Amino acid sequence: MEKVVTLIRRKKPSDWIRFILVWAAGLITIAVLLYLVFFIVIRGVPHIKPSLFSINFTPENQSLFPALVTTVIMIGLTLAIAVPFGTFTAIYLVEYASRGSRLVRVIRMTTETLAGIPSIVYGLFGYIFFCDWLGWGKSILAGCFTLAIMILPLIIRTTEESLKSIPDAFREGSFGLGAGRLRTVFRVILPSATPGIFAGVILAVGRIVGETAALLFTIGSVIQMPRSLFSQARTLALHVYTLANDGLYTSQAYATAVILLIVVIGINTASSGVERRFLQRLK
Repeated sequence: MEKVVTLIRRKKPSDWIRFILVWAAGLITIAVLLYLVFFIVIRGVPHIKPSLFSINFTPENQSLFPALVTTVIMIGLTLAIAVPFGTFTAIYLVEYASRGSRLVRVIRMTTETLAGIPSIVYGLFGYIFFCDWLGWGKSILAGCFTLAIMILPLIIRTTEESLKSIPDAFREGSFGLGAGRLRTVFRVILPSATPGIFAGVILAVGRIVGETAALLFTIGSVIQMPRSLFSQARTLALHVYTLANDGLYTSQAYATAVILLIVVIGINTASSGVERRFLQRLK
């Protein structure tokens, strides 16, 4: 204890300034987050009624249930498209491609460029390519493929950094035991990089759930229970935007925002639970 006190006393004034700035930034961030959460909860919880969960939407009940079902479908299908492509691309960049090659530099520059493109541009591309050129029309499938392209750079980068963080000793040990590169990647490297990959997937889910601009062009804004992947529909984020934009159902918009917040927290909690169980099995 005396050593800790001595170290604190020995700190320079510049160290104290940095220490205070770091703590202040952290406290301000937490305060803003709590304020947003409490603001949404206080405004929305009093307006949550059973009619909001009716199977069919009507102007009287402003049901969010069709949008909730569409959101779950969008999350599952988009991740099913983007995660394999993103993971395998990262595996190629880290484990197979020559380090520093021109192809690797081009792929990384492309992914970084895609990550900075506004979502409205993705929406225009999805409308022209998937809805018009492929003839899918405004549909859930077109929206899923558009969102998959949007989150692809995020998944590639997070998976790539996770694979890079694995020590080369793991690879060398596996090769020394006679395992090939493919077996080493899938039995040694990928399980060790699971926490980072799950973190990227959770971030991707957050972007899928909160996206509106790109979906306005690709999935439409029809509030109905989806009958097929080629049906027009509306996600929870689009539902909140539409209700708030109309100006007549602000209370229902806040109530839907609370449900959206609960869905995001639930998905993150479930993902963390799956990650812990997966790591326990590996141990």
